[in-house]
Amino acid sequence: MLWHLQIDPAPGLADSEGRRATAEAADLGLGGPWTIRSARGFLVEGDLDEPGLRRAAEAVLADPIVETFAIRPCGPGAVGGGDDTRAVHVLPRPGVTDPVAESARAVLRDLGLKADEVRSVRSYLVDGPADELPRLIRRVLANDAVEQAVVGPLALDHLGQGRPYDFRRIDVPLRSMDDDALMRASREGQLSLSIDEMRTIRAHFRDLGRDPTDCELETIAQTWSEHCSHKTLRGRVEFDGEVIDNLLKQTIFKATKDLEADGLDWLVSVFEDNAGVIRFDDEHDVCFKVETHNHPSAIDPYGGANTGIGGVIRDPMGTGLGAKPICNTDVFCVAPPDFPADALPAGVLHPRRVLKGVVAGVRDYGNRMGIPTVNGAVVADERYLANPLVFCGTVGVLPRGKAFKSVEPGDRIVAVGGRTGRDGIHGATFSSAELTGESEEISGGAVQIGNAITEKMVLDALLQARDLGLYRAITDCGAGGFSSAVGEMGAELGAEVDLDRAPLKYEGLSYTEIWISEAQERMVLAVPPEHLDALVSLCASEGVEASDLGRFVDSGRLTLRYHGAVVGDLSMHFLHEGRPKVTREATFTAPPEVPTTLPDRDDHTADLLALLRDWDICSKEWIVRQYDHEVQGRTVVKPLVGDREEGPGNASVVLPVRGSTRGLAVGCGLNPRYGDLDPYAMAGNVIDEAIRNVVAVGADPDRVALLDNFCWGNPERPETLGSLVLAAQGCHDLAISYRTPFISGKDSLYNEYSHEGKSLAIPPTLLISAIGQVPDVRHCVTMDLKEPGNALLVVGRTRDELGGSSYLKVLGLPGGRVPKVDPEAGRATFRAVHRAISGGLVRSCHDPSEGGLAVALAEMCLAGGLGAEASLRDVPCPDAAASDPVLLFSESPSRFLLEVRPEHVAGVLDLFEGLPIGRLGAVSEGGRLSVRGLDGRPLIDAPVAGLRATWIRPIDDHGVDPVTPHHLNR
Repeated sequence: MLWHLQIDPAPGLADSEGRRATAEAADLGLGGPWTIRSARGFLVEGDLDEPGLRRAAEAVLADPIVETFAIRPCGPGAVGGGDDTRAVHVLPRPGVTDPVAESARAVLRDLGLKADEVRSVRSYLVDGPADELPRLIRRVLANDAVEQAVVGPLALDHLGQGRPYDFRRIDVPLRSMDDDALMRASREGQLSLSIDEMRTIRAHFRDLGRDPTDCELETIAQTWSEHCSHKTLRGRVEFDGEVIDNLLKQTIFKATKDLEADGLDWLVSVFEDNAGVIRFDDEHDVCFKVETHNHPSAIDPYGGANTGIGGVIRDPMGTGLGAKPICNTDVFCVAPPDFPADALPAGVLHPRRVLKGVVAGVRDYGNRMGIPTVNGAVVADERYLANPLVFCGTVGVLPRGKAFKSVEPGDRIVAVGGRTGRDGIHGATFSSAELTGESEEISGGAVQIGNAITEKMVLDALLQARDLGLYRAITDCGAGGFSSAVGEMGAELGAEVDLDRAPLKYEGLSYTEIWISEAQERMVLAVPPEHLDALVSLCASEGVEASDLGRFVDSGRLTLRYHGAVVGDLSMHFLHEGRPKVTREATFTAPPEVPTTLPDRDDHTADLLALLRDWDICSKEWIVRQYDHEVQGRTVVKPLVGDREEGPGNASVVLPVRGSTRGLAVGCGLNPRYGDLDPYAMAGNVIDEAIRNVVAVGADPDRVALLDNFCWGNPERPETLGSLVLAAQGCHDLAISYRTPFISGKDSLYNEYSHEGKSLAIPPTLLISAIGQVPDVRHCVTMDLKEPGNALLVVGRTRDELGGSSYLKVLGLPGGRVPKVDPEAGRATFRAVHRAISGGLVRSCHDPSEGGLAVALAEMCLAGGLGAEASLRDVPCPDAAASDPVLLFSESPSRFLLEVRPEHVAGVLDLFEGLPIGRLGAVSEGGRLSVRGLDGRPLIDAPVAGLRATWIRPIDDHGVDPVTPHHLNR
């Protein structure tokens, strides 16, 4: 029997999802007027009757205080309640993970009710123009990549998720293919392999005298994908008359190795594991990893970000012998949320929907796992319209001595965690290709759906197993699924895998689908045979499934079997070393430096208000409030600070070890507009910003480590690759100068959207994340003003460097000079600021970045609820650059604003002897921000309340309900 349990808001109570859908339809210009009512619910199939399901609804599934429910049979003759012609039901597509339904099925089982299948469903009753209903469904009510919509009654017979699989080994006739056929096979199979790679595979199997199986071809494609092998950054590049054999090795990696050789002794494991590991104290190490999940988030923002954060959480879990995640970070690059709806390209979601979806995805996963999300940023640029960037990071802590792993012949290959389904098929290869107007339809299956509760159970079991020494090695089952996880763990040995032993979510998966599925919440372990039973028993005690898939062997081969039949037999050497080396040409022609004529006006208050309203600068409180940043009780400096807890903190500080006063500061730097003009300078600026963010809260600049995330367009374009080379070289040079090693990183290339012969590439985007050690968290400072009468000091030199600035952006002016980092002065400044903070001489500290001194000063006032009186006369600045708008809005690096008690000013000036420092003004209690120019005339005069009203910019008029269930935010 198939039942529909429909759960409605109680009469008289708000229907937040209905309001959201109605408002979003109006925002997107979808005809109208619309009136939309919503309900949630479940489709339940099994040997149970209506009274039993009613008992479950009354006990658990519905809230009797705020909801009502109705139970109806489905099937022929079913009714949907009300006018069926106005009813729209949205449910996950077959094979898509449905965590809400899984939880409901567990509830029914606990109540003694037999439910064979459960699916979650959203129902809408829609009043509006019938001819616009299909567009309403596609743009507002459902995401066609992962959901299906049923209009009218739910006349379903059953919820069957799969059919029995009829085994048939498939051999791909590669040896007989010409080049055109090879590329057709790559394209139609979503392998994302080049003609040289396809030729290499063909030659390999010709030498073997046989054709590859579909499973072998897929395994090679996953392993050789840009996403997994980083073949562009590790390949040969010809640039500016120089041949670079391995871009990463000769820039990012080299900086770290050179610093190690020069005496840096606190690195533990870098660029060798899922996350970079550094020493924390005598008993603990910490690790950090930041990943991207861009292409999936373009298709399904909620699912893409949800599994993006879930996947990066598994990176520390799979680092060494397993770390406990202690905090998350996220950074989103999207098109402006007010982008005109009628200008959207085909197959592209509106950026407002994208931003709300990715925020909800990160929110739900982190909150449900009990991991605080403590740091992030948002950047808006129209070039992210079809390619949003979603960066997610996780910090973990692990005992000293647990940072390394090994695999021995005879170790069992054990899969732990979630079951395998069709979600995530071709995820690695999909992420290595450009998006097109058809990507949503073709690659919807590449989007995974996460289940944070399952991952939390896996984490609890693994930490116990680690401490009991039940396994020798662990890695997460991410891009490429078992293919990548087992292939990488057994690369130096060999492996034998019995695919039929993998537990499935539903029947019907082929052996190849089992092997390459990227279904979430799975880890792979190397377990000594004598510990296998103990591990399985421990996992079972935590409600976690552990399955023995095979063993690691000293054969040098990867052997795959399905019910005893060999479906794959590959040389590990060919799999990991056989890919032809990519050789690409890179060029870069810097745009001419165009002098910018700044507007001649005396009052810049309107300019400051325009900056505060800019999407990059305006308040992100509506995002941060959705994250639990207090869970685990480790967060010392919160992401929002000040009396009203709404100030944009420079960085967050967490306590890895309870009972200790030693902390970690986590911050980031990002400004893609610099990359348009000077990629090398961009790298320097974002490194400087990331470091000064963590220094501003109390981190020791001599114990800061960095992570790089390169997101670029198509590297096969010489100009695109040239900008990437320059940015990587900038990373190397600044890391050496600042003695800040890179410990991990990730690249995401081919971020371009092609449709009808046109291509839209993202701007060159480099995210730098910083993790700095705070010797004593009791000395941390925040950026909010604290006390009227305190002095305001500005540290660092301000130059005429407005190229790529937020000021020119809001004015719509081109040109200008990109800020340049002076590493010697910057490092000395960082150390002096740290000494001042550690000595208790600083009440608040803020780093000017987007919008320069004017915005930084305004943010300090907003956060502290106080005013400030300032003058530009003593701002350190070369005479030639001295002008009021330059001093107000330049984004020169290595600068800080300090609030200092009057009695401590002399002591601070002594610490900065020989460094540029000037008196800016003082904190006031009048509730106004007043700034005077070089000649003493007022430049800015505004009430702080008015600044706040402009700065707090909601994403839309109806806002975001932070407690809306996850499936309503897709």
